[in-house]
Amino acid sequence: MRDGFMQVGNARYLKPGDLPDAIAVFPLPGALLLPAGQLPLNIFEPRYLAMLDAALAGNRLIGMVQPALGEHEDKGHEPSLATVGCLGRITSFAETGDGRYIVSLTGVCRFRLLEEKGTSDPFRTFRIAPFIADLAAENEEEAVDRTALLTAFKAYLDANKLDADWESVERASNLTLVNSLAMMSPFGPAEKQALLEAPDLKTRAETLIAITEIVLARVFGDSDTVLQ
Repeated sequence: MRDGFMQVGNARYLKPGDLPDAIAVFPLPGALLLPAGQLPLNIFEPRYLAMLDAALAGNRLIGMVQPALGEHEDKGHEPSLATVGCLGRITSFAETGDGRYIVSLTGVCRFRLLEEKGTSDPFRTFRIAPFIADLAAENEEEAVDRTALLTAFKAYLDANKLDADWESVERASNLTLVNSLAMMSPFGPAEKQALLEAPDLKTRAETLIAITEIVLARVFGDSDTVLQ
């Protein structure tokens, strides 16, 4: 993120014309990609290997999206999908030698699914409406309550006897901190979708804090005690 535009790998995304109006989608339950975040993927299904081949030969973009809650992919049935996902650019790619691809996606911006396009490809393609405001999300950083976010994060780590690289945490911008913590959070598909669909960075941070407090209260009985 630089001065009102999104820099992802060697590509810059500044305006609607820099983004596709249709994208191949990768439905994956529990996976969350957010703008400027990085998501590692191990690709082995033939249809998604073909999707990666097509993306690498084109704009290097794919759409990460969850199946709609309660939907599961099975033979002969394509699941309904959540209406909001996130565009990711392939910024790292490796072949394993045993038929798999190991890739890293970096988030560009969120999108809303429109209608599905009929193609002869084995993967699904949709017209999308990108969330253009995500390309300048760093303008929202000052609204984030960083202290409250770090307090909740530390409480979760302490409650689960975990540690973190606090030097890296302190150096991270609010944008990186909020989106990275949301992506790393061990919450379920519904919570991940709520984090994805938060309208702005401040709301996403508040949602992450609220979910963390609920989890702490459920497990330890009193989140206020843990958060002190």
